[in-house]
Amino acid sequence: MSATDCPLPDEGEFWLFGYGSLIWKPPPHFDRRIPGWVTGYVRRFWQASQDHRGTPEAPGRVVTLISRSYWEQLTDHHDSAPDKVWGVAYRIIPERVAEVKEYLDIREINGYTIHYTPFHPAPDVDASLLPGTSEGHIKTLVYIGTPDNEQFVGPQDPQELAEHIYRSEGPSGLNRDYLWGLEKALDLLSSESGDEHVTDLSNRVRAVAVREEGKIQADIEILRAQSPVNVSPGLESLHHHHHHHGFHKVSSVDEQEETEKAS
Repeated sequence: MSATDCPLPDEGEFWLFGYGSLIWKPPPHFDRRIPGWVTGYVRRFWQASQDHRGTPEAPGRVVTLISRSYWEQLTDHHDSAPDKVWGVAYRIIPERVAEVKEYLDIREINGYTIHYTPFHPAPDVDASLLPGTSEGHIKTLVYIGTPDNEQFVGPQDPQELAEHIYRSEGPSGLNRDYLWGLEKALDLLSSESGDEHVTDLSNRVRAVAVREEGKIQADIEILRAQSPVNVSPGLESLHHHHHHHGFHKVSSVDEQEETEKAS
């Protein structure tokens, strides 16, 4: 089912839940952004990305949600997960809902399907920003790469996954920038919004980056010692590429990156 086929979740109000890139890369035409959480799910880097953080020949890795009941049946090296999956809910301006639904359908073509889930706003959210609900939650639309989709890769050894993320890159940029962007965005939501799976992978990828950067620097020093005036500009450039860990604008593709698979 596409977003354009779906009814409005809450009597004319269209709310979208983001648990990955959507946290820091909003959809167009929203007028409210609410931090909070959903329950009953586990967030994992178990979805392949062939179109944004990888290629069909070398897919990257991005996050999806897995039902906790299904996850508990699996063998996961990260054997614990928070009860709350923190993220952000966006209310789309009513007159732009159809346009945003079409945008999301295009953005979410690589294995993600539509689901609805109750979203619980953080306690410090201004009540005036929330729709009137007697149960204290908002019904939100969310894109999930379920285990039966072709891009779902399932449990992976954390170190092997970190090495894979470090190496991967696609039209929207480096896979590791996506991981570090998610880690930073989660840390900014709340004092309790961190995710051990994301944090551990981020630390492992940082260690890989230090290791690989050290190898490149060592190669440069060897070449300088052998021929001080003929160090390859390409090798110097590669060292600079690995040294840069900040966010960057890569192309217009970046603006169209999928809701839960962005940088």
